[in-house]
Amino acid sequence: MRLGVLDVGSNTVHLLVVDAHRGAAPLPAYSHKTELRLAEHLDKDGKIDGSGADGLIAFTKEAVELAEDKGCESVLAFATSALREAPNGEKVLARVRAETGVDLEVLSGEDEARLTFLAVRRWFGWSSGRLAVFDIGGGSLEIAAGSDEQPTVAESVQLGAGRLTREGLTADPPDKEEVRALRRRIRMELAAVAGPVLRAGKPQRSVATSKTFRSLARITGAAPSADGPYVPRSLSRDDLDEWIPKLTKMSAAERAALPGVSAGRASQLTAGALVADAVMDLFDLPALEVCPWALREGVILSRLDQLQPR
Repeated sequence: MRLGVLDVGSNTVHLLVVDAHRGAAPLPAYSHKTELRLAEHLDKDGKIDGSGADGLIAFTKEAVELAEDKGCESVLAFATSALREAPNGEKVLARVRAETGVDLEVLSGEDEARLTFLAVRRWFGWSSGRLAVFDIGGGSLEIAAGSDEQPTVAESVQLGAGRLTREGLTADPPDKEEVRALRRRIRMELAAVAGPVLRAGKPQRSVATSKTFRSLARITGAAPSADGPYVPRSLSRDDLDEWIPKLTKMSAAERAALPGVSAGRASQLTAGALVADAVMDLFDLPALEVCPWALREGVILSRLDQLQPR
């Protein structure tokens, strides 16, 4: 069957069309996205402003038409932290539903962690044993760990790269004291939720997903995306330690010139690197393997699991 997946994130709104059926890997057939940056369309009360809601509605209408053009049987539509946390999130969702016919499901942070974990488990398989999975989004960091398809631990922390940049880094390049203060904040908030993961024992495989981790892996020497999803990629703590002092001294324009870093995400890369560094330090991980599957694939796989076999 052909499915459309509409992913409304804090940074990007993305329509992914896949060919999928139970027992097989979903194959991407078409992709269309825009960096709407919904989390930056907030007023002084934290509400999504009119231009942000208008942009979301316009893209959703476009996505519905594209999904029809590509022959999708249905569209799975979901949203993450930007709509989850906005005081007027329900009103924006109602507008989207009324003007486009799309009913966006708002995932909890724990749901994000569990679905991302499912995708990583399916990608690497049972031979991976106990998995630990980390995903840096625009608004939050998701952490999940376990030995089955459903994690025994699933946490969401407000340590997204976009959020931390907006709240902690005002200068370009960032101020040295701001970087230090942000590093301290990240480590305190992460340490507060690390206990359940650490108590369960060291993972046999530690995995990173998300654009932030992929960008960091790329600038430290991982293969480009053009080489395809099956090329092994990883991010080592030693390499990241070498790059963080460089990133903190660069402007956003200079970071955008690095391989694998888009202009739209360049401003967030320093904060993302500080989160990645804290993850590997506090969880005592010398490296993280990068998985090409993440939340979108988890949503697809979960939906396929619910279908009756033909």
